[in-house]
Amino acid sequence: MTRKPGFWLASILALAALLALRFTIGIDQGLQVEYSTDPLATAAPARTAVVQDISAAGIAADWNGTVPAKFRAKWFGYFAVGRAAEYTFATTSDDGSMLSIDGQLVVDNGGVHGPQEASGRIRLDPGPHFVLLEYTQEGGDFEMRWAWARDGGSLTDVPAWALSPRRVSYERARATMIIDRLALTSAAALGVVLLWLAVPRAREPVMRAVEARPKLTSLALFVCLAALETWPLASNPAHLSRNDNGDAMLNEWTIAWVAHQAPRDPLRLFDANIFYPERDTLAYSESMIVQSAMAAPFLWLGASPVLAYNLVLLAGFALTAWASTLVVARWTGDWTVAILAGTFAGFNAHTISRIPHLQAQHGEFLPLSLFALDALLREPRAGRALKLAGWFVLQALTSVYLLVFTAFALTAAAVVRPREWLGSRKAPAMLALSAGTAIVMLSPFLLPYWRAYQSQGLVRSLADAVLYSASWTDYLTTAGRLHYGLWSYRVASFTPLFPGGAALALAGVAVFTGVAWRDARARMCVATIVCGLILSFGPSAPGYAILYRFVPLLHAVRAPVRFGYLVVVGVALLAAFGACELRRRLPPGQWTRAATVLLLLAVVEPLAAPLGFQPFGGIPAIYATLAAEEGAIVAEFPFPPSRMIFMNARYMLNSTRHFKPLLNGYSGFVPASYYEHYAALGSFPDEESIASLGRLGVTHLIVHIDAYDAEALARLREAPDIKEIAREPPLVLYRLRGGR
Repeated sequence: MTRKPGFWLASILALAALLALRFTIGIDQGLQVEYSTDPLATAAPARTAVVQDISAAGIAADWNGTVPAKFRAKWFGYFAVGRAAEYTFATTSDDGSMLSIDGQLVVDNGGVHGPQEASGRIRLDPGPHFVLLEYTQEGGDFEMRWAWARDGGSLTDVPAWALSPRRVSYERARATMIIDRLALTSAAALGVVLLWLAVPRAREPVMRAVEARPKLTSLALFVCLAALETWPLASNPAHLSRNDNGDAMLNEWTIAWVAHQAPRDPLRLFDANIFYPERDTLAYSESMIVQSAMAAPFLWLGASPVLAYNLVLLAGFALTAWASTLVVARWTGDWTVAILAGTFAGFNAHTISRIPHLQAQHGEFLPLSLFALDALLREPRAGRALKLAGWFVLQALTSVYLLVFTAFALTAAAVVRPREWLGSRKAPAMLALSAGTAIVMLSPFLLPYWRAYQSQGLVRSLADAVLYSASWTDYLTTAGRLHYGLWSYRVASFTPLFPGGAALALAGVAVFTGVAWRDARARMCVATIVCGLILSFGPSAPGYAILYRFVPLLHAVRAPVRFGYLVVVGVALLAAFGACELRRRLPPGQWTRAATVLLLLAVVEPLAAPLGFQPFGGIPAIYATLAAEEGAIVAEFPFPPSRMIFMNARYMLNSTRHFKPLLNGYSGFVPASYYEHYAALGSFPDEESIASLGRLGVTHLIVHIDAYDAEALARLREAPDIKEIAREPPLVLYRLRGGR
């Protein structure tokens, strides 16, 4: 290859021509934004820019992380559509937002309120349309998102490539997007090919190192890929976050609580400090025991929950890919194929889209469980039964959802290997031993969920499952820049489950060559795919309602669509068998080139970087004041109604500075007492609400004074039973004299 400089010259010239074409016909993407801190908006804008990210994270980035308490923003420019249709637009904002298109008000989400969604419809002809999006922030937390849909489809983010500060045609906007994708992909491909094929002398020692230490080398590779696929998170993990999402803050609080409580009082681990005075409140959502154990050393050394979360998040990507690689390497004996399968399993549309959900990122024990099941079926022994139980327990302790998914996957994988467990009396006994051991080991962690079910009615109904079931468009949805801009945006939904084109192609090779049926391990992968695919459609799938009735595990699943994770992992593992078959049929030189292209596609297809993150400036010091307050029971205001309960997530994250019992709470389940508390406290700070706080035993209040008007603050200052003890604007800490 190094003897053909014309090839490289032609490649570089082609890339240069592509970039020249981009600058010739290309456009600025995004909308013009003007920020104002003047209440009357009469002064010159405080900041102006052309931006693509119109969201809370984008706003924070525009202000370099120092966002004023009150401001106004307006984004304006043109939005190009490709065909005549009725379009739905929606904004979710805290506080008000309004969207006008071609001078017509389409979305009225104005006023002072917490995060709420409003939508409207308008018929648009093909071409550019002038849009004006206005937003007002009156203090406290802020939120801003806008989405669109065509002809009644699912709402998705408005594509930045269709936005421009100038009037441009839809065709030109789309051509610019395609050129951008091609240039990015071509540059990456050229770089990889140059390194891999054009420098054999440099490649040989690298290959020798890989062959000498494949486990260590593959782990290092996946750590680098985790940083790449989630960029720019690795550039500043202590100060970048997805704290624009309540679930991210819930999970940051969870790992901090477990790390705090486990060494102090492990028998009351699930009696978390939220939703006071309820018990077992950690069981209202994922307890993430494994992730918390990983985060604990960092937290004990003084890391913030955000830093600990981000480190464990990056580890989840790398470990899931690595575990899949180790399994495939043992099954196939080919480390190139194994790394390819590991990349598919660890980095895909689904995992990349779930950055706020730490529980979804640690699937490393699922392939290890399948590996242990295969070993047990091949040679039933007690030691192998205990290994299977151990891997299953570890996966179960990462997530209740993954407990359910892994149980179904193992069952399906065993069913398609009837000879092993029907033809042997020992195999069923060893499977029973493994299941029994797992149940015993998990009992201490599952009993709090059972108690919550008994005392609070914590259960996911079939009606919930209907709302959160999969559609076929989920399996065509990806946020990866390569696919989204070219075709996926047309069918995109809110749950990306596209396994990747390269993975699907290799899995197809396994199916059509017959290896998926001949090889028992490949057959296990097929069973995992089919099981996940069927169950992801929830009650609309034949037999789901019957399973729900007789299999209690399904009572824990509110969103069956997430069974699609089994499809993604199953396709990744099955792809390894297809790759082996392809390697067998190709000459060695051609296989090297094919493997290089496949690895490149595995990396590029899910790539959505740079991802949007929100700056994290730390937890206000005033919360640490509560740590020294003996016997404190805390309430934080404003106390959100149930429809905005996610606002409590930030209060919970802040409570990690003291971990005192907190009347507030946010989780996957809301106890009846929260509704009662809001009914009593919703009129705070009037006399009756303050008296109610005393009756509830609350001793301390943290009040966001920027959320209240002058009259309410005057009542608060004059209340005889409340005394201010600390202030860090806009936060004020009060002691309630009437509390227990």
